[in-house]
Amino acid sequence: MTKTTLIRRAAALSALAAVPALAAGCGDSGSAATTSTPDAFTGLQEKFTQVVQTVSPQVVQIQSNIGLGSGVVFDIHGDVVTNAHVVRGSRQLQVTLSGGDRHTATLVGSDTAHDLAVVHVSGATPPPAKFAGSATPKVGDIVLAIGNPLGLRSSVTQGIVSSIRQSVPEGNGVALSPAIQTSAAINPGNSGGALADLSGRVVGIPTLAALDPEMGDAPAPGIGFAIPSSTVEQVANRLIGS
Repeated sequence: MTKTTLIRRAAALSALAAVPALAAGCGDSGSAATTSTPDAFTGLQEKFTQVVQTVSPQVVQIQSNIGLGSGVVFDIHGDVVTNAHVVRGSRQLQVTLSGGDRHTATLVGSDTAHDLAVVHVSGATPPPAKFAGSATPKVGDIVLAIGNPLGLRSSVTQGIVSSIRQSVPEGNGVALSPAIQTSAAINPGNSGGALADLSGRVVGIPTLAALDPEMGDAPAPGIGFAIPSSTVEQVANRLIGS
């Protein structure tokens, strides 16, 4: 047997010996890949569910002389922040909690320039929301709008922060400055509710949807605006303390 033949046989035996190890390595890798781990979609879905479970009890329905709107529980004393246009012309209101309990409420104060108001609920202290304060959301952040559109309590829509606008005219001489633009659907009755981030913090108070003049001033899909939580906290604290 020549030297060349011996070298070739030795190389072949080495290659065969390595095959089980490689096969075992592939098998181990396959087992690791099939272990039960939540994928990104499942994790995001669970996050949505957690936010809704946390924030929904902090959002109430408000009935005034002019119709229905939403509000967010501001503190442990039963004070609720909402839009000024939701409670316009009303001193006595009715608040429905997320569980369905109804309570009377009175207007604490209103700031029409910022379209914000505070009402005080009698006989109940629902859990207050956690506001994001000066932490401005970033464009692209996922947000959930929680409110009572068309009287459908505790409804949720999902979108992103589309832009941070320096000023958005609301009509009647009122301009939101600044304003969070979002693709989350804002329907009648959502006004005064919560725009929450994935940490369960209220980053804004949904206020209005853009109107499309080419469609007879119908609401423009996917273009809504909210008052930032920093403005909400400043105005609400001032109204409660005055």
